[in-house]
Amino acid sequence: MRPGEERPVEGGACASVSDLELLKLRAAECVDAAAERLGALSRAIWSEPELAYEEHHAHGVLTRFFQSETPAGSWAVQPHYQLATAFRAEWGSPGGWAAPRPLHLGFLCEYDALPGIGHACGHNLIAEVGAAAALGVKGALESLAGLPLPVKVIVLGTPAEEDGGGKIDLIEAGAFKNLDVVFMAHPSQENAAYLPDVAEHDVTVKYYGKASHAAAYPWEGLNALDAAVLAYNNLSVLRQQLKPTWRVHGIIKNGGVKPNIIPSYSELIYYFRAPSMKELPVLTKKAEDCFRAAALATGCTVEINGGAHDYYNVLPNKSLWKAYVENGKKLGIDFISEDAMFSGPSGSTDFGNVSFVVPGIHPYFYIGSNALNHTEQYTEAAGSQEAQFYTLRTAKALAMTALDVIFKPELLARIREDFRLKLEEEKFNTVE
Repeated sequence: MRPGEERPVEGGACASVSDLELLKLRAAECVDAAAERLGALSRAIWSEPELAYEEHHAHGVLTRFFQSETPAGSWAVQPHYQLATAFRAEWGSPGGWAAPRPLHLGFLCEYDALPGIGHACGHNLIAEVGAAAALGVKGALESLAGLPLPVKVIVLGTPAEEDGGGKIDLIEAGAFKNLDVVFMAHPSQENAAYLPDVAEHDVTVKYYGKASHAAAYPWEGLNALDAAVLAYNNLSVLRQQLKPTWRVHGIIKNGGVKPNIIPSYSELIYYFRAPSMKELPVLTKKAEDCFRAAALATGCTVEINGGAHDYYNVLPNKSLWKAYVENGKKLGIDFISEDAMFSGPSGSTDFGNVSFVVPGIHPYFYIGSNALNHTEQYTEAAGSQEAQFYTLRTAKALAMTALDVIFKPELLARIREDFRLKLEEEKFNTVE
């Protein structure tokens, strides 16, 4: 079968390994054919960075991209899917099958930015990878004369990863309910099939005291700034007893209005991180005791408000990421070792919550720069032309892995079993 030649696939799997490899080649060709449009999509998002839940420009760019795909109407697009800046674009393989339900493959796009430094986490590239991989799978399947196994390719635009957790909103709205496997990839400094992104809980802490003249009668006041400083120092002392894998970090957002007024109000924002949702409540309790102790010491009252959503740790799916590595290596991707994967630095993402409700993969990819995420240098790298080669190569690897999932029933079975076992291991199963 020559690339692009139409040929039926029989028995729910490719007629031979070589046929599947040629189908993967077709997916890569489709990504290359769309490279200019995909690069323009990424640059348009990068050039106008928007904060969580405010990604109206990026949302419009992405929805128009799928609405303008040829042939017209090939993607069914829901522009405001459950959230104002979320979307869903869906393509279904041609009919002619007897299976009761199509295989639903989801490709996720992120596109929110960071305050002050724009796309310093490269979410414009995440959007591009998700869109490109979906185009690759669609194009490969369209090249076949018939497809006994029905497939739906679904692209979800998921806003607010940096703050709020848009994917969690979408989970609660049922957006992931019928998906079988989900795919996305995140820019980094290296190529890693998996990194152990950790569970995260954020809190806003408010201290209420009593204002007074700081020089004339300070004894009449209750210093809310003192409470904030004590809390900050309490947590710094607590670090001696924290596990090496735990993280506590925060800021004093409000510390008063004028030096000669005893501050009657202060506010802190803190993030707590632990390797799993099993450990996170233990760390949170220790930190909240520090906040309450500061209130007691200063005579202030304290209000501790948790964030709208906790971010769960990302569950690994070894069968899925091994398939991704195999495909990536064929494209020349040089991956870090498995030992390095599990011992390397990591952050937190709302994809962790997704990984508790559907099997998925969230690899990291090099973009041609050693700059670190969440820096101005990474913002520049994420908008560079050099990043395009690495981004599209990653999209091809994701598309090829999705084709393996479609045409290798035994792989899909292993992916589902890995998912089940990891949920049991976590013993934090939120699936209803």
